[in-house]
Amino acid sequence: MKTAIVTDSNSGITQSMARHAGVYVVPMPVLIDGEQYFEDISLTQEEFYAKLRSDAQVSTSQPSAFDVGELWTKLLREYDKIIHIPMSSGLSETCRTLTHFAETEFSGRVYVIDNQRISITMRQSVDDALNMLADGKTAEEVRDFLMQTKLQSSIYIMVDTLKYLKKGGRLTPAVAAIGTLLRIKPVLQIQGEKLDQFAKVRKLADAKATMINAVKHDLETRFAQLRADGKMTLAIAHTQNREEAETFKSELQAAFPDVPFTYVDPLSLSVSCHIGPGALAVGATVKY
Repeated sequence: MKTAIVTDSNSGITQSMARHAGVYVVPMPVLIDGEQYFEDISLTQEEFYAKLRSDAQVSTSQPSAFDVGELWTKLLREYDKIIHIPMSSGLSETCRTLTHFAETEFSGRVYVIDNQRISITMRQSVDDALNMLADGKTAEEVRDFLMQTKLQSSIYIMVDTLKYLKKGGRLTPAVAAIGTLLRIKPVLQIQGEKLDQFAKVRKLADAKATMINAVKHDLETRFAQLRADGKMTLAIAHTQNREEAETFKSELQAAFPDVPFTYVDPLSLSVSCHIGPGALAVGATVKY
């Protein structure tokens, strides 16, 4: 039995990386002044941020269910089953749309996994699926593992500016103005569902310390046994902040020398659209 792994570009897996790994990546649509682009195909990270910094109207959209269905149909000529890992249903309707489509049109052949992931934690899910298949696991065993471990991850994100949270309607103009005046750098979190507030700081150093302490708490409490078993990983995501991301990586490795480090990836455009450039994030995730 052959199983294909499909994900989307919110995983941080580029088209070239996908070809090398043997997975399939659905590019997420980005709307700029009403025109549709596709991440990593007709829109690069650099082009996206140039538009985001301008007065252009930038937003994200769902991939076409019809296009995804065509991809599934094509793959099922070669594969027996498909594991499709989209971004969390808490951050987009994409997962629910594709789940309904799979259950009604591709029942028993396509499994859409709502394991509440995005970016670096979502990429870990793809790697876990690949590793499980390499070990001879069935599509159903992969599906069950990804669903059983879906809440065993955390992401903490420092936002450099409140401008894009305001543009996206996630802050009132008054709150954004006060926050900008006080130079507040909010630290947000993703614990399986929504992007929520975690803390407010004013300095980059304080933001990084806050995120390290949050990860430390998670590793010492709800992930303590998984850490002891060597089943936790750390990774970093950023928005046009590579140099600081590499520095943060060294700080995390010094703080948690027993926890393996996996990726330093650009944050997906679906999240970047709301938080803007200069952001820095850390993810702690269970691994297969």
